[in-house]
Amino acid sequence: MTSCHLPAGPRKFAATLAALTLALTACGDDEGSDSASGDKKTVTVAALPLIDCAALYIAQDRGLFEKEGLDVRIQQIQQSLQALPALSKGQVDMVASANYVTYFQAHEQGTLDIRIVAESIRAAPHMMDVLVPKDSDIKTAADLEGRKLAVNLLNNVQSLTLNEILEKEGVGKPVYRQVAFPQMGAALEKGQVDAVHAVEPFDSVIQDELQARIVVDGAAAPVEDIPLSGYLTSSRFADENEETLAAFQRALKAAAEIAGKDPSAVREILPTYTKVTEEQAEQIGLPAFPPTVDAEQISRLTDLMKKQGMLKKPIDPATLVVK
Repeated sequence: MTSCHLPAGPRKFAATLAALTLALTACGDDEGSDSASGDKKTVTVAALPLIDCAALYIAQDRGLFEKEGLDVRIQQIQQSLQALPALSKGQVDMVASANYVTYFQAHEQGTLDIRIVAESIRAAPHMMDVLVPKDSDIKTAADLEGRKLAVNLLNNVQSLTLNEILEKEGVGKPVYRQVAFPQMGAALEKGQVDAVHAVEPFDSVIQDELQARIVVDGAAAPVEDIPLSGYLTSSRFADENEETLAAFQRALKAAAEIAGKDPSAVREILPTYTKVTEEQAEQIGLPAFPPTVDAEQISRLTDLMKKQGMLKKPIDPATLVVK
């Protein structure tokens, strides 16, 4: 069975999006047969090379999707924003490790009517950190005020959560700069930014390769345990594929339980879909992998979005969860 792979490496957004669309369109021609009920059994999932997707890859590696009668095909992307148009057009069926902030904003704006299939991860100590060069004059959170700090996407979950941490500490905000996760190490090394907000596995890699120092734990209070990303689909796909999504949820839940109980399973799978080495994977700070969706917890994030002006009106995540 042929699988489609997206082009790797840095790209300007427009070029990457065009390549993504072409690749996903090509993959769409290679779908398997639908079931008698009309539900799709071949599911295309766009996913980032982040620790968020560990349960997805564990489920695939251990045949958990196959046991549920599903053929899950994973297409790698560099930013969850890139998959939004493809999900809207039906070129992918789901986005794994989808940045909640981006997709809640799209939902509010009417760009895409989303549904939450499962949670990816919740924040845990040092699974994302603000890093600076080893010889930087930035020593504390207060020193970040007015300095250039790289985030994967502007006005998104990284700045949302870091702003809350800095507010609690009573210090001012940095000046955010958009730098894709794979390019953060180079940007820090070249002095293009003063600090980076990196998530795993990039967090540990930058520390390992550049001896970068941690200035702020990005998962500290008051955002500890907050949901960060999820498995999202469109309302249209959810309405037309109830059995498929139920099967997907069962397989993913089993994988999330494995990830939660056996950290070595996560560390072993990471080098198979990211650029981290086996040695680096042993040092990575692991997030929490919730086996089920908790809408009340996700509402902590939407409440912060409303507070910081990222939503014009409240969103109730409970209305979006696929039952």
